Amino acid sequence: MPVLNVTDRDGTSSLLTAAPGTTLMAALRAEGMVEAICGGTCSCATCHVHIAAAWWEAVGPPTLEETTMLEFSLERRETSRLACQVLLGPEHDGLALSIAPAEG
Repeated sequence: MPVLNVTDRDGTSSLLTAAPGTTLMAALRAEGMVEAICGGTCSCATCHVHIAAAWWEAVGPPTLEETTMLEFSLERRETSRLACQVLLGPEHDGLALSIAPAEG
């Protein structure tokens, strides 16, 4: 099971364990770290995260739909992803990321 190194909006780091085959959003929402208002349909960006640069290739770039959603974010970075679109597997063990600041 992948262990995730997550930095929350307050700057606190936590280690979370996630079941392979689940989305990053599901793991983060279970811990109360993201709202994920749309439930994972890539239509709200409340699960916006910043992937650590060293992990970018393992996670991969956003889809066109994701990119369109992220274009409206003031907190968008080159390593921004919507957690609902990241499917976790064994290759993500150690994945480091931070929760993007809330907007609005």
